[in-house]
Amino acid sequence: MNSFARSQLLRFLLLDVHHLPDLFRYQRYAHLDEEQAWMMVESAGLFASQEMFPYFKSMDETPAQYDGKGKVITHPQLKKIFAVAAEQGWIGGNASFELGGMQLPEMLFSTGHLLFQAANNAVQGYLGLSGGAAGLITSFGNEEQIKTYVPNIFGGKWQGTMALTEPQAGSSLSDITTTAYPTEEGHYLIKGQKIFISGGQHGAAENFVHLTLARIKDAPAGTKGISLFIIPALRPTTEGSLDDNDVYCAGDFQKMGQRGYATTHLVFGDHDNCRGYLVGEANKGLAYMFQMMNGARISVGMCAAGVAMAAMQYSLTYAQERPQGRHAHEKDPLQPPVLIINHADVQRMLLTQQAIVGGSISLGMECTKLYDLCEVTSGEEKEKHFLLLEILTPIMKTYASEQGIRSVSNALQILGGYGFTTDFPIQQLYRAIRIMSLYEGTTGIQSLDLLGRKVTMHQGKALQVLETAIQETLQEANNFPELSACRQQMIEELERMKRVLVYLQPRLMAGKVGEFLADASVFMELSSYIVIGWQWLKMGVSASRQLAANSSLSESTRDRLKFILHTMEFYFRYELSHTAAFEHTICRPEHLTRLSESDWKQATSA
Repeated sequence: MNSFARSQLLRFLLLDVHHLPDLFRYQRYAHLDEEQAWMMVESAGLFASQEMFPYFKSMDETPAQYDGKGKVITHPQLKKIFAVAAEQGWIGGNASFELGGMQLPEMLFSTGHLLFQAANNAVQGYLGLSGGAAGLITSFGNEEQIKTYVPNIFGGKWQGTMALTEPQAGSSLSDITTTAYPTEEGHYLIKGQKIFISGGQHGAAENFVHLTLARIKDAPAGTKGISLFIIPALRPTTEGSLDDNDVYCAGDFQKMGQRGYATTHLVFGDHDNCRGYLVGEANKGLAYMFQMMNGARISVGMCAAGVAMAAMQYSLTYAQERPQGRHAHEKDPLQPPVLIINHADVQRMLLTQQAIVGGSISLGMECTKLYDLCEVTSGEEKEKHFLLLEILTPIMKTYASEQGIRSVSNALQILGGYGFTTDFPIQQLYRAIRIMSLYEGTTGIQSLDLLGRKVTMHQGKALQVLETAIQETLQEANNFPELSACRQQMIEELERMKRVLVYLQPRLMAGKVGEFLADASVFMELSSYIVIGWQWLKMGVSASRQLAANSSLSESTRDRLKFILHTMEFYFRYELSHTAAFEHTICRPEHLTRLSESDWKQATSA
């Protein structure tokens, strides 16, 4: 397909492991078939190769830059990308026909976006934000709001954003102070500031639709008093023109990576004329916003996987071309150097990348398929899909981000000193992927969400649904003797998870919430490694089934399937074995991370 992605891996995961065509039996997706779906993926790859990838380096070298006058200057190619993306359906293609979409499954749509993320991760965020903002309006907005904003967003003319973070509050949304003052005309006057607003007020769009969290004057404190507003940078008039809406871009943050991606500081209502339009009901804004945030969390995880996939491809190519050193048994200095892919440690780093990238993309597809199933099912079946998606979302976002950083680091290491230079792209990918564990809730926040909310929700029902899904894969794996060792190891890992939760539960029952959550990030690591092990076992089942059932497979196909099994075994031996250390860390009575402020001050004073 291209130099930044592995098309055969994506096809295997999309069609063989996660069975995308299963969705086509539902009315919403019945207009599609397998051939059409894969053509969409190939089309996305072509778009990424022609319009995004060639500008990956130049967008880093000439980053988004504030002009001092309320606008951010972006790369000129961005405007063309918006136009082509809109034309091909990569902004609103997952929306319904009635809204101008193509009713693509999210599973298929996000695979296309994965290729954009791998080709040029500074670009895809613009498109994803617009689609997410439009989706929020269609879900909770009124007919007039949908008619006014959604077609312009899907058409690539207007940029959608999400505006949550404030200077004094950071990730603590309960502390936001942006205020909405009611008026007799039905709109609200907005006053406040937002920071780190991705995609805000750049030169590639005609208007900006900021989906903003704010408090209506005298609303309850905390998250119960937060409402959601549409705040356009230019407000549409009844005559069809656009008037200034008193939204000022006060600056653009210059970043370590993703330098082509505008990240702005917005000021609302400096002249007391910023109009906001309430979406849905008052004081339900955070609940509404979580639809976009949860989708964004999966998207961030997929972006991290895409970046790591690109780095993996570059390092593999380098290892297959770079001669250096000799085999350990070769003592003759006159013998020519071997390609570095022959060295065991290089293979370890390559396989580590294969394991992380494959597992992350597979989990992302698992999540997006669950999202699609939630759209087309009802009753108990829908609840099962919803609960599994809820518990997997923070794991997807965190594992792909944190381990993606490690994966790209391994890619850079393979190139040695060259990897640290701007002559090769991996250093740019390394800078870009570092933000992924910060976007849409840091690793610490995701970990608190997993252990403090998702594990305990509905008396542990989400966790039970996850265990059932893993047990189903274990049952399938029982049909293939070559999977027996990994299958047994996964059974033991489920028991490990139970032991850890049994150890932690008394603290929760005793009301010692701080102690219960103290090692939430370690619990996240434990859970993530087990869930990715489940994904690799699913891949192993699919590969074994194909190898056993089809003797007419081409030699190259058989080799790819055998390599899937080899990487699965590598993951279980080299990666999943880390869970013993996580258990050892959690199941200890000493609380080493709960020192007081004075303890730190006394211990670290000069």
